Amino acid sequence: MTVKEVIRMGHPHLRVPAARYPAERLGSAEFDELISDMRETLHAYGGIGLAAPQIDVGFRIVVIEIENTSTRYGEIEHTPFEVYINPTITSIADETAGYWEGCLSVPGMMGYVERPQHILVNYLTPEGVDKSIEAHGFLATVFQHEFDHLDGTLYVDRIKDLSLFSFEEEFVQFHADINPENDNSADKVG
Repeated sequence: MTVKEVIRMGHPHLRVPAARYPAERLGSAEFDELISDMRETLHAYGGIGLAAPQIDVGFRIVVIEIENTSTRYGEIEHTPFEVYINPTITSIADETAGYWEGCLSVPGMMGYVERPQHILVNYLTPEGVDKSIEAHGFLATVFQHEFDHLDGTLYVDRIKDLSLFSFEEEFVQFHADINPENDNSADKVG
């Protein structure tokens, strides 16, 4: 198990769509080491999700683990560690909502991004089983954020209003109470 370096915005490999992971390599020593490294890296960097391209591995693999805690995102429900291989997303409803997002590959920054809030995720498990789950709200946002990395997209590409893109310290000081979906909140942006 090794903590890998998370590559940052500007590294050209973050913009390259990842390849499907070959199912016949599931369970190999190489695969097990990759998943172990991803988990260690996720924990070491204090993240809730990590895509393989963020550690410069060009495969469609994501790991997500969310502790049941109060964070800058509010109260969030525990999501146990899970590996998502070759995932796809289908939006189930038209409802969108926004969250202030951060990213291990864009350290020290926050941006407000709107995304569909009810999705279906299809993926392969490490055991080679096809699985589907529905996700709502914050978890739906996490999936979409991480899966964007598999297509060479960063959350900053999805920010519609750059006045809602900020350094984390300024976010806490000036923007944390702003919800752009409320009519009055935009007046607080300075």
